Amino acid sequence: MTNILTKPGKKVANIQLLMQLIVTLLSFITIYFNWGFTLAQSALAGGAVSIIPNFVFALKAFKFAGASASQQVVDSFYKGVKLKMILTAILFVLCFKFLDLTPIAFFTTYSLTMLAPFLAGVVNKFNFNQQ
Repeated sequence: MTNILTKPGKKVANIQLLMQLIVTLLSFITIYFNWGFTLAQSALAGGAVSIIPNFVFALKAFKFAGASASQQVVDSFYKGVKLKMILTAILFVLCFKFLDLTPIAFFTTYSLTMLAPFLAGVVNKFNFNQQ
């Protein structure tokens, strides 16, 4: 059963994830056409290291809502943050151990993708004001 109170949070999370995906793909395409596939692959890996943990956090964090579930809401957020941190660290290790990465492309895309939710917040603000 889906809690109707979680819908606004899920909507914001989906917009942020979509914005991160767009930033990653734009970075990948730009780097691919300017510097080739090796650097573009590094950019794609950097975006994935950002997107995957945020996706897992969104799934975990927006399970519960409402005053009667306030302790569950707090617990799910804490568990989501912990899982996100652990997953991010694991993905960093896996990428640098098994992929031939170019650090500048990897970290540039990772950083841009981490900034994408701020852009999503601006987009959301204008969308909510129009309704």
